[in-house]
Amino acid sequence: MTKNIIEAMNINKIFNLGMENELHILKDMNLEIDRGSFIAIVGPSGSGKTTLLDILGCLLKPTSGEVLIDGVITNELNDNELAHIRRDKIGFVFQQYNLISSQTALENVELPMRIAGVHRKDSRRRAEKLLRTVGLGERMYHRPPHLSGGEQQRVAIARSLANRPRIIMGDEPTGNLDSKTGKDILDLLKRLNKEENYTIIVVTHDLRIKKYAKRIINLRDGRII
Repeated sequence: MTKNIIEAMNINKIFNLGMENELHILKDMNLEIDRGSFIAIVGPSGSGKTTLLDILGCLLKPTSGEVLIDGVITNELNDNELAHIRRDKIGFVFQQYNLISSQTALENVELPMRIAGVHRKDSRRRAEKLLRTVGLGERMYHRPPHLSGGEQQRVAIARSLANRPRIIMGDEPTGNLDSKTGKDILDLLKRLNKEENYTIIVVTHDLRIKKYAKRIINLRDGRII
């Protein structure tokens, strides 16, 4: 087992806008992330935060450079292999929650396990446990329209843990929440990091993150400053 759970080496990301126009978002970026870290990626709009997170999470391929997840060079993987990396190694939490409104909280958390082929009885048991872990033991049969924003984000966090990844990536996970609820979500992520050694990587504008993260990565114009 390598010390670094993620390594990014000489990462560049260039978007071709057509008519010979290019947008160079990330520039010669190098980054190492230790197991069990709580990392916050901050910077002004347009600095490349979300693009970096998408590349680290194998949602987007770099134009050049290498990304290693658990020692595996992801650049050499095909789309199916990358999907397995995302399913097994990484849990995602987004600003918009991305829950299925017609399904209960329990069914939303079960879904990644069902897709992965986990037996129904086992997926149900784990989903119930995860919802209790995030404080929703009494709300697991409610559907997203009947849950508050904070409760929906807790369901999203529980879902991100479903397939036992060791990395949780959040893109503005408190962005749609009021101040108190946002703090509760940060407290939950910190507890998962401290008590269960999840590696947490969060892109955020929330300045309170400095109280939670072990390391702050500041981006400006596609570079770490």
